[in-house]
Amino acid sequence: MPDMHMPILSHARPIGSDAAVLAEITDVVRQVLQDRTIELAPATAMDDMAGWDSMNHIAILVEAECRFDVVFDLADVDAVPTVGHLVRMIQAKRSVVDRPLG
Repeated sequence: MPDMHMPILSHARPIGSDAAVLAEITDVVRQVLQDRTIELAPATAMDDMAGWDSMNHIAILVEAECRFDVVFDLADVDAVPTVGHLVRMIQAKRSVVDRPLG
C-alpha cells in the first residue's frame, strides 16, 4: 500500500468548490493507484479505471475521509459509481459537519 499522508481539514475551513474537491480526489487516486498521470472528471466511472479494485476503492475512501474530515458508512462504499458521485457525497457530508450548532 502506498505511503499516505493524512492532513485533517478544520471544521472552520470551508471545503470549497466541486473543482477543489475533484482536484483533491484526483491527488488521492493518483497516490493510491501510484500513477501521477491519472486525470479524473466527474463522469469518470470507477469501474473503468485500471487498478481501481475493491481494495483500492476502500483505500481511496479512507484517504478521502482523512483529507476531508468526513466519515463514510457502509452504504456509502457502494454509492460511488463515478468520481462526481464521490465529490457530491463529500460536499454533502461536509455541509452537515460545517453547519453551526444551536
